[in-house]
Amino acid sequence: MTIHIEDLKFQCIIGILDFERTTPQDVIINLTLDYDYKGTFINYADVAELIKFEMKHNKFLLLENALNKLCEILVHKHISIISLNLKITKPSILSDCKVSVSTFYKS
Repeated sequence: MTIHIEDLKFQCIIGILDFERTTPQDVIINLTLDYDYKGTFINYADVAELIKFEMKHNKFLLLENALNKLCEILVHKHISIISLNLKITKPSILSDCKVSVSTFYKS
């Protein structure tokens, strides 16, 4: 089975610049998660809430750190995950574009 979470948008503290450490900014999360469905499902609403919780409470410095931590937590919590693609976008950090960092995990 594959879960798609597209354009999950919320605000959090993330970044290394001074203003990023004090003012929450918009982030957009996109996730594709493949898992082995054998009668037990992964609740996509729980996955979305977990991502928001971790992002808001950890106040990551780097997108890379956030990606690594989110992957680690998801794979630990849901052992049936086969692979996942995770992308974090900061839509407002640069005036002329959106910037993103992504990662891929495969068991």
